[in-house]
Formats: sequence, structure tokens, C-alpha cells
Amino acid sequence: MHFSQRILISAVAVTAMVSSAGTAMAHGYNGGPGNMMLPMSRSYSGSWPVTITHSQFHNGTDCLTLSGAGNSGSASLVADGTKYPYGSFLVLNGILVATILKPSGSQNGALMFTAPASRGHIGQGVFENIEGGSDFDAGDLTFGMKNGC
Repeated sequence: MHFSQRILISAVAVTAMVSSAGTAMAHGYNGGPGNMMLPMSRSYSGSWPVTITHSQFHNGTDCLTLSGAGNSGSASLVADGTKYPYGSFLVLNGILVATILKPSGSQNGALMFTAPASRGHIGQGVFENIEGGSDFDAGDLTFGMKNGC
């Protein structure tokens, strides 16, 4: 039951991000029309320690590096001494989604990090390992201090 709950939370987060993209563009990245005079949120660029728990295969702390101006850009990951250099991230409507490409033999794979994000800070979220288009593993996700790894 706990495993399917994580999948549901991840699916809801991604659906909310995709379905509300038009509203976000109409109101700007900072929320409602009243916030359009505020500066853009702080940059998420930097090296973030990511701790995964309650996962079957991926428990531990890795280093997720985000590079870009403002709310989107490229991403890479160092996990268990292996560097995964190809990925991207996007922060939209207060949700960070970072996707890292992970070779999985003859199938495509991806490591997904989904968490609430606001003004340069990232909260607790969900980790998901997708292999061959299916959920392979999932766990709880905690982001450490920016530039902490």
C-alpha cells in the first residue's frame, strides 16, 4: 500500500504541473497578477545533497547538480560513485521535477526527483526510478542545503 501511495503522489504532482501550465503562463512564475512585480524566484542552480529513504534499491545520499538560469535547465547526478551527466529540471507552480537519464541495459531508464520548491528552497518529495517505461522503485526524498555536496 505504501509503495502505491508514492506512485500516486508522483503521478498527481506531474499531472498538476502539466495541467496547470497555461494558468502559470497567464499569471507569471511567481503566482497571481499581484506578484508579477516581484523578482523571479531565486536560482535553483547548485549542488544539492539528495537523501533517499524507504526505497528498495536506492537508499542513501547522492548529489544532484542543477544548472540553469532561474527555474529550468540541465541536471546531473552522482550516485554511488557513478556520474549520470544527462538530465533536466523544471520548477513550475511550486513543483520541482528533475529527470536524470539512466541507461538500463537495452531499455531506457530515468531517475525522477519531485518536490515542492519556492524562492530557491526545495522541500521533501518523492524519488522514482523508471525502467522500460514502468515504475521500478520509489522512495521518500529529502533535499539538503544548496551547494552542500
